[in-house]
Formats: sequence, structure tokens, C-alpha cells
Amino acid sequence: MFERFTKSARSAVKGASAHAERADADAVTEEHLLLALLDLDSGPSAAALAALGVTGRRVSVESALAEERRRGGLTRADTDALAGLGIDVTEIVAKVEATHGTGALAGGRRPARRWSGHRPFTRPAKDVLERSLRVALGRGDRHIGDEHLLLALAARPGVVADVLADHGATYTALERAMPAGPGTARAS
Repeated sequence: MFERFTKSARSAVKGASAHAERADADAVTEEHLLLALLDLDSGPSAAALAALGVTGRRVSVESALAEERRRGGLTRADTDALAGLGIDVTEIVAKVEATHGTGALAGGRRPARRWSGHRPFTRPAKDVLERSLRVALGRGDRHIGDEHLLLALAARPGVVADVLADHGATYTALERAMPAGPGTARAS
């Protein structure tokens, strides 16, 4: 499938691996994909994020992602469902962090066993890559561009989609802000 990726999409995937490496993460996540897309200076995803004002709020996006990690990756839907059962996630996080330290639910680092230095992609990150193909085909594009990766992130329910939506970048808003229409993604 990687051969169908445009140069900018390949750059975003490689950038996600670099973000994972800098964070000393065991695997590449959806969050790393979003951060790599925010790094792009040009292309449809950069234009859409800029049009929606997301690129100017990168610090806010990173802060929101860090806060989500503190809650152990629970989505807004998870938190709301638990609140409906009378469970206050904020209170639980505070108690866990009081006992085990700040960020205890964010997941600790395990010793990495990467003989090749290659970090695998998490199942959710792989799902985003697969969904990007479906998004491209659905838009009539033959190649997978960075815009398809961004739309796939926004379409997949979870923390990254919640953070994007909180910053005004829902799937629909992103689609409207995309400068290129169907059939415009080109392999480079």
C-alpha cells in the first residue's frame, strides 16, 4: 500500500516515526501521525489545518493530546459514559496521580527490543493508514495523499479525532477546507 502514498504522505508517515523516536515511544501512534501532519509546511492537509486555524494553535493541540494521555487515553465518549454511571474520571486520575505520580495513567515505558531500530505502528495507527486508502478511493483519488491521512484521523473515533474536533477540525470541516478536489492527489 505504501507505493500508493504521495511524497508528502510518505513524509508524514516517516515524520510520525521520528516523533515516536523522539518521545522514546515503543510504537508509532495516531498522535504521532497528527503531529507529523502538523509539521508539513505545504500540501492539502497543511492548507486545511491552516484554514481552520489549527496550525497556529499547535501548542494547544499538543497540550490537549498530553491531557488525553494523562487520562489513560479515554475518549470523550468514554468519559461521558463513565460519568453517566457516576464515575468521575478527573477524580480517579487525581487519586491515581497522587499515589503513583503525574502521568501514571499515560503508560510507562517498557524496555524496547528493537534490533533494527524500527518502531512498529499500533493497531489504531495501522487502521488510520488503511482508512486513508478508503478515503482516497471514496474521493476518487488513485493515490493516498497527506489529506487522506488527515481525514482518516478525523474520521476514526478516538482521542485524536476528539482533539481535532475541539480545535474546529472535524471531518466535515476538514473536507470543506481541503483545497484539492477528487483526483488531484499525485504520486511523487
